[in-house]
Amino acid sequence: MTSLQIIGCLMSLVVLYVLGRSLAVRQLVHDKTAQHVFFGCTVGIFLLWMLKVGIIEGMSVHFLWASALTLVLGYRWAIVSGGIALLGLTLIGNESIHMLGVNFLLGVCLPISVCYASFSLAFYKLPRNLFVYIFLCAFFPAAISIGLKMLALSAYFYIEGPHDWYNIYNSYLKLSVLMFFPEAMFSGMTITILIVHKPQWVYTFHDKFYIDGK
Repeated sequence: MTSLQIIGCLMSLVVLYVLGRSLAVRQLVHDKTAQHVFFGCTVGIFLLWMLKVGIIEGMSVHFLWASALTLVLGYRWAIVSGGIALLGLTLIGNESIHMLGVNFLLGVCLPISVCYASFSLAFYKLPRNLFVYIFLCAFFPAAISIGLKMLALSAYFYIEGPHDWYNIYNSYLKLSVLMFFPEAMFSGMTITILIVHKPQWVYTFHDKFYIDGK
């Protein structure tokens, strides 16, 4: 393992320790609906992240579903869910064991943090209505998060080598342009369907904020 990969693993352990201290584990244990939603999301992204494409080995592209995952589970449980899915993919050989820490920080924590920051900004600074929730909390953050994830990983690959920036840009980073709209549409449609048919499954959505009195 390289020094950056070791640092990534250590930082990942710190993140998990801090999150673990504030997780409502007892609530999850006693809430059957929350269990079904959490494990359903975890299995869903595990299967979704298995479907990836790439030109250069180690630099693959796949849907993230980060904004929908964050809105459905909340910030802490979304990171735990993504971490479990990533660990599963690593154990079956779909991801490199040496990249586990880096992938967790840049592929799970970064996009989920961006999505939750977008939700928080919209919740406290903008009018609370369905349009704002769907587009500014789900649709646009999805596109931004996958772009930032691929940009961060591109920087990592450039620092670590062995590929130069020309190959990284043309074989990996350029693909982000093709992912913006599909990723945004995927997460946006998911949230739209859920708040219409199963709003109780979406942790960050409440009728009194987005529907009542509108």
